[in-house]
Amino acid sequence: MEIIEQAYYGLFIVTILILALLILFCILRSALGPRTADRIIAINMIGTMIIMIIAVLSVLLDQNYLVDICLIYAMISFLGVVVLCKIYTGVYLQKKGRKATLKAIDENIRDQQLKSAQRLGSVKQLKQNQQIEHDRKNGPDGDKDQRKDKENTKEGEEK
Repeated sequence: MEIIEQAYYGLFIVTILILALLILFCILRSALGPRTADRIIAINMIGTMIIMIIAVLSVLLDQNYLVDICLIYAMISFLGVVVLCKIYTGVYLQKKGRKATLKAIDENIRDQQLKSAQRLGSVKQLKQNQQIEHDRKNGPDGDKDQRKDKENTKEGEEK
């Protein structure tokens, strides 16, 4: 029985050492990049491997409270990565000259379509496509129906 315990002990130590080595590689990746997205992923991987090390230590030391620490660390790590992604997205949109609010998504799409249409010299085609899209949403007589509704409400008010 003692031989099995020593084998498990050795396996846990080797696992912790391998994870520590992988963490060093991830630190290198987060420092060198080349892109910001690579750095964010490397930081997320570091957090995940630290969680694994704490879990292995929990089994190795037979301390159950370390599992609770793993869960708390996982939540904090997740929130940290979400915040980093949000900041990265805002900076990216700002560099591209786009607005970063939810209301501005349609405006950003229209601006991009207009820019690409101007590059191709087909602004007229873009306006026709927008009119077709408008007709699909509202029907070909969508504006006329709205006018009739306004006229009917005016007549109802007069009576």
